[in-house]
Amino acid sequence: MVPALSVVLPFNPATAAAAARFAHALAGQAQVVLAGEGPVDVTPGPYVHVLAAQGGKGAAIRAALPHVTGAHTVLQDPDAAYSPDTYDALVQPLRDDTADGVFGRRPGMSPEMVAERALGGITRFVTDVALTDPLTGLRAFRTEALRSIQLTSDDDAVDAELVVKLAAQLFRLTEVSLPPLQAVPRRPASAHLARLRTLVRYATVRDDADNQHEGYSTLERMDGATHYNQWLGRRFREHMGRRVLEIGAGIGTITRELEAGAEHLVALEVERFYVDRLKNLFRGKPHVRPYLSDVALADWEALKAENLDTIVLSNVLEHIPDDASAVRRFRQILQPDGRVLILVPALPQLFGAIDEAVGHYRRYTPETLRAVLQENGFRVDTLEWMNLIGLPGWFVNSRLLRRRAVPKLQLKLYDTLAPLLAQAEQQVRLPVGMSLFAVARAV
Repeated sequence: MVPALSVVLPFNPATAAAAARFAHALAGQAQVVLAGEGPVDVTPGPYVHVLAAQGGKGAAIRAALPHVTGAHTVLQDPDAAYSPDTYDALVQPLRDDTADGVFGRRPGMSPEMVAERALGGITRFVTDVALTDPLTGLRAFRTEALRSIQLTSDDDAVDAELVVKLAAQLFRLTEVSLPPLQAVPRRPASAHLARLRTLVRYATVRDDADNQHEGYSTLERMDGATHYNQWLGRRFREHMGRRVLEIGAGIGTITRELEAGAEHLVALEVERFYVDRLKNLFRGKPHVRPYLSDVALADWEALKAENLDTIVLSNVLEHIPDDASAVRRFRQILQPDGRVLILVPALPQLFGAIDEAVGHYRRYTPETLRAVLQENGFRVDTLEWMNLIGLPGWFVNSRLLRRRAVPKLQLKLYDTLAPLLAQAEQQVRLPVGMSLFAVARAV
């Protein structure tokens, strides 16, 4: 019978003896995967793997994960401070499906633990996780969740990278208290420095997707513009039906605003990285279904069978190379009088570096947006300018300064003003704006 629990023990020459002791103690109770540098006094067997991995702790963990077979994985430093007797309590939240990752909170305030607590505080600041001891040497995860994140660190920086990436993908993280430790956990100063450097890097110059998706930084920053997003959500919900398809859900910023007003919401997104986050964001909400697909390759017949009455695109149509073909697809799956709700960036004169960074093919005018809708099966009921106040900032940042993302401080200031802007724009008809909002019905 395959063990339900796997234990990964990354080791080095200094910790090989302790890793061997843990492996012997766990014999027959769990699958054990040891990975690291140098010899270790363990005989491989059906549920014991010994792997050579050069480079450090992160490299060892990456080498071990493909060999893990248990549904739950304990990731433990081979340190005499920890005991396998704590595994049951550590894994229980995973068994109860109340968490995806569980961190063992270590007691005590030795000088070593004071340093750990300080780094833990920095980790909380960077990741917004509610963990007292996020860099503990004893953790347990759903194996599927652990494998879903792409780790790049070779050394002890992997401890910080793990928390950053699990938090970014909205996995459920919790902690349990460990009993008094059998010894004080020991880490070399180089390990503390590696983790600190990584936290600073992720807080300043690298996003939690390792800068692999250039538009992701902008999406993340916009996700933090709470008042602005609520403003957009209200505009969409005013015209939205009950069975909704959102095209280009991204990281779920607008999806979150739509879901409370929908009985069924399909969130179509082409990036698997974003879809995984959507699944975690809407865990326990069966009326929201993340759907991994490109617009051109989606199963439109299956979507038509879902009896959708509304399609929402929030800053998405400009990302589609052939927008006319996409609009024709939307018409095919909607019954007559079904609605498409669209927010797009306006004014081609504003097209600049930020547009390029996030993958825009165009910015619209009222005439071009009306044409693409009316020429492909829709009647335009509403076509309005939005966001007049955003014009100067976008022009300066994107056109003049050639920045590829909106600065955080500017966005925070703008978001503070968003409720006032929303009220003002309700009272007057804008002559121009940074965006266009359209409501169109299938004919």
